[in-house]
Amino acid sequence: MELQILGAHNCETRDARLTSLLIDGRLAIDAGGLTSNLSYSEQLAIKSILITHHHFDHIRDLATLGMNVFVSGPVNVYATKSVLETISSYLFDGVLYVEFHRKPSPEKPAFRLCPIEPQKEIVIEGYTVLPLPVSHVIPTVGYQVTSPDGKTLFYTGDTGGGLAKVWEFTSPDLLLIEVTVPEQYRKAAEEHGHLSPQLLKQELLSFKKIKGYLPRIITVHMSPHIEGDIRKEVAQVAAELGADITVGYEGMKVVL
Repeated sequence: MELQILGAHNCETRDARLTSLLIDGRLAIDAGGLTSNLSYSEQLAIKSILITHHHFDHIRDLATLGMNVFVSGPVNVYATKSVLETISSYLFDGVLYVEFHRKPSPEKPAFRLCPIEPQKEIVIEGYTVLPLPVSHVIPTVGYQVTSPDGKTLFYTGDTGGGLAKVWEFTSPDLLLIEVTVPEQYRKAAEEHGHLSPQLLKQELLSFKKIKGYLPRIITVHMSPHIEGDIRKEVAQVAAELGADITVGYEGMKVVL
């Protein structure tokens, strides 16, 4: 399994892209920065997309990808029913943008919207996918993805604390988890369902207590204007826990 981080941030600049991951060139998770980091041919290789929740920084490039696969589709978009309803009602509404789930024809749309159920395993493109609810301000799922050869990653999507119930169901080789702000904004993180570095530390201690180990960890969803503080504080957490924690970046590749 090869993971590529297309976007590791929650805001976009010249050097930062919105959150999006790509597995083996064909299975994407979240679509914030999906098209802005891929060539046209690379975009056409994507077969399915998993969406964690409907916030704009996680779905934006569905619109741009939809136009690029308009003729070659369909691409399967997996999410909970409420997320798919929001996307079709407000993004693909025929007013803001094209109804990609119905165009160019109902028989062969650019996107096929596929509802998933939390805590129910499904096989997608040969990968076993388990959606698990996490704690955010709107309904959100993280995804455990297991390759045919048994390699496993878990991506939390946007989440606040209290992940103990999630850890019971996942045993990843690689954990991708959000850290949005440094400690000076911890109160805001807690109010809006996000993590700071010390909140991350609490969740990792919970993981280790439940699972007995810590996997390799990559953090994403940083606010780029305060990224320097986040990096310093994440490095401190890594030292305190003796853990392998890396701050993700655009173009980063990991082979499991």
